[in-house]
Amino acid sequence: MFVKFIKEISLKKILKNRLKNVTPNVLETPIKKIGVLIDENYFFDKEKLVREIVNNGLKKENITILSYKSKINKNDTITNPTFSDKDMSWKGDFVSQDVTSFMKTPFDLLISYYDIEKASLLLITNGSKALFKVGFSTIDRRLNHLMINTNAENYKVFVHELFRYLKILNKI
Repeated sequence: MFVKFIKEISLKKILKNRLKNVTPNVLETPIKKIGVLIDENYFFDKEKLVREIVNNGLKKENITILSYKSKINKNDTITNPTFSDKDMSWKGDFVSQDVTSFMKTPFDLLISYYDIEKASLLLITNGSKALFKVGFSTIDRRLNHLMINTNAENYKVFVHELFRYLKILNKI
């Protein structure tokens, strides 16, 4: 427990140093490829979230999901790439191939679907090659280009507001 706390503090310090060098990306083409980063400790309806995104005109095969769980049990059924705190070193490097490939993928849109700050999720959002990043307003504003003021349980409101602003910004 104490070691986990120290690791979290160490990772937040690394993240703080990385956030000093954030450069804004510009998305000039329409959104086609989407990455979704979900904290499964607090949000379980990822299929409903994807269905809601698909209902707004995007293709399901263009959506990639990466899930975070604080502890992965052997009895859990895993349907998409999932990682935990064990997949990350003390220096903020990820040892999981799923996480590193997710971070290197040049998404048009990254949806950071978590409303509680956790160092591993923040590091992935910061390190992602996505051109446009969207998240909740409770998360550090330096990470996302667009922040939506709702909570994670209201996925319909989140997706509705997301696509409303994407239309205003001529991103779709």
